[in-house]
Amino acid sequence: MTLVTLARGSLGNRRAAVALTVATIAISIALLVLVEQMRSQVREGFYRSVSGTDLIVGAPTSSVQLLLFSVFGLGNPTSNVGWARYREIADRPVVDWSIPLSLGDSHQGFRVIGTTAAMFEHYRYAGGRSLEFRHGGPFDGLFDVVVGARAADRLGYAIGDRVVLAHGGGNVSLQHHDELPFVVSGVLAPTGTPVDQSLYIRLDAHHAIHVGWEQGTPRPGATLSPEQAQARAGHGGHDHARPEHPDRGEHGDDARGAAESEARVATPARDDNEQRRAQASLQPEQISSFLLGLKTRAAALGLRYEINQRREAPLLAILPGIALQELWRITGLAEQILRVVAGLVVLAGLLGMLTALLTTLNERRREMAILRACGARPWQISALLLLEAAFIMLSGIAAGLLLAAAAQFVLAPWLLARFGIAVSLTWPEAWQWLVLSGIALAGVLVALVPAAMVYRRTLSDGMQVRQ
Repeated sequence: MTLVTLARGSLGNRRAAVALTVATIAISIALLVLVEQMRSQVREGFYRSVSGTDLIVGAPTSSVQLLLFSVFGLGNPTSNVGWARYREIADRPVVDWSIPLSLGDSHQGFRVIGTTAAMFEHYRYAGGRSLEFRHGGPFDGLFDVVVGARAADRLGYAIGDRVVLAHGGGNVSLQHHDELPFVVSGVLAPTGTPVDQSLYIRLDAHHAIHVGWEQGTPRPGATLSPEQAQARAGHGGHDHARPEHPDRGEHGDDARGAAESEARVATPARDDNEQRRAQASLQPEQISSFLLGLKTRAAALGLRYEINQRREAPLLAILPGIALQELWRITGLAEQILRVVAGLVVLAGLLGMLTALLTTLNERRREMAILRACGARPWQISALLLLEAAFIMLSGIAAGLLLAAAAQFVLAPWLLARFGIAVSLTWPEAWQWLVLSGIALAGVLVALVPAAMVYRRTLSDGMQVRQ
């Protein structure tokens, strides 16, 4: 009979105590692995969301706050950016593209963002990937809305469905823009970024639904009707008739309703100057922030310095990567605390195993004596204890990895729904395997204490009956 067989039989006879010890170690390992895995996954998710953007510009605030509300949908701007100031910066020769963002509305807990078609043309994520449409296409009509993948799945929206936006960014709102409903024109493909959690409307539509809401509530008679909004946006006439999207079908036309049908009725043609005046009437006076892509990344530092140093109409321009580093410095203390806690839990697991082994020594004194009487040498009995400790540690580590994977699987939907961060199941990195190997070795070394005690015992001591 080999030592491995003896160890298995001995552990099987004490299965209840062994199971509790393995569970303790598994929980500690799962916590340790989960902290590291989630930390790296969340960081990677944040970096995925800002790839391709050279500068983020908004009203003066903290760089972290500007990053969070502009890209990740967390928090709200403390002030706005004037439209003239935005155009001044966006029209500079070094700027390749710009994406204006207007916040302030929501729909059933999902953030609504006013922007332009540049969002779907130039926004990049995950190392340069562009946004794609799962169904439909970008907004075309004034009251079209593009829905992120997660929001569409959660709300069950399809092309042609009507959407009524709510005033304010909370999950519950008492004020709704019922007078100006929107129609879903497209559903974005999943990105694993906060884009999946958002709804996108045209910038002039965002301004149109807030006409008369200057005090936070609608003023009677001041809000626009669909016909008035369409007319002010210059969507009347043959040249400005809204083309139908090929995959909307009859259902999409029916869902638009009477108001949208009337809005598509042709109106007398206007000259170019009148059209420009009509379009300017829905031009926003302010936006929340904007994203910039530059023709050369080398120009980012110079433009950032110039924007931040200007005293009149001050703005804040940030580099997304540097702002993320500041965010990591803020959260770094919490990460270190979690690591320390996880390490202490692992230490508690090792001490628990040591306690279990020491507790069973007195119960196994006669067993050890019989083994000695059968010819087992002291080092073989000590090796038996070390082998049992190795079995317990390896079982605890394996169970801990499975537990960590299960926790990631459970937490992934919550992280995606709350922060728009996609977390996938991944194997620990190479250095983490080294840490786990070190923990397994530490468990065996801890077992040297009872092994040394057994080694010193003699056959006569083992056979002696204590009163």
